[in-house]
Amino acid sequence: MSSLLLLETATAVCSVGISRDNKLVSLKESHEGFSHAEKLTRFIEEACKEAKFTLQELDAIVVSSGPGSYTGLRIGVSTAKGLCFALDKPLIAVPTLAGIATGMQKKWKELKVEQSGEDETRDILFIPMIDARRMEVYQAIYSKDLSEIQPASAEIIEENSFGSLLNDNQIFLGGDGSAKLEELFSRQKDITIWNDVLPSAANLLSIAEVKFKEKHFENTSLFEPFYLKEYIPGRTGQK
Repeated sequence: MSSLLLLETATAVCSVGISRDNKLVSLKESHEGFSHAEKLTRFIEEACKEAKFTLQELDAIVVSSGPGSYTGLRIGVSTAKGLCFALDKPLIAVPTLAGIATGMQKKWKELKVEQSGEDETRDILFIPMIDARRMEVYQAIYSKDLSEIQPASAEIIEENSFGSLLNDNQIFLGGDGSAKLEELFSRQKDITIWNDVLPSAANLLSIAEVKFKEKHFENTSLFEPFYLKEYIPGRTGQK
């Protein structure tokens, strides 16, 4: 088993977790906006103290790799890389949308026990979303076992955006990008919006554990965040 430091800074959420033997033993996070530069290193220190753990005892550093906020991703990745170099530990990258999808799967499994009327003939699709600007989101599509059906892309969401998927699927939208779609899809019974499922270091753990076991590490020197879209200084919606 492994001991991991998990960093999630791709959106307005600043989240730090420490795991031991595939169990989260400490979690520090803030939803107060883009305060990563101020809070990230403090959260790391507090999480280690709460877990009674030192950085030297870690086996790897895990970072949410994007897409998301340019500034948030740069802060998270630069912190992760700095720790990897200082501690001589490997770097593990987890796609941000995959992390959100993991959180959606957890919620679906918890609620499924109470949903006795669920139509078992329809497939489940998780569509995690990160708010971009206006009606644009970064999204990917996952099956209920978290197999990637459609990779990350930038999409303008309209009323009929998911029309072709609704024939055979029950769709769940999650992440901060889903919040602005509630009015658009409020009358669509085959679409459920979980805007409370947000990026969290806790949701990086299961993917990171698999990558650690498989020794799927990044080249720390060359690794860069996945921005998806080119950064244009001064553009509204980019942080």
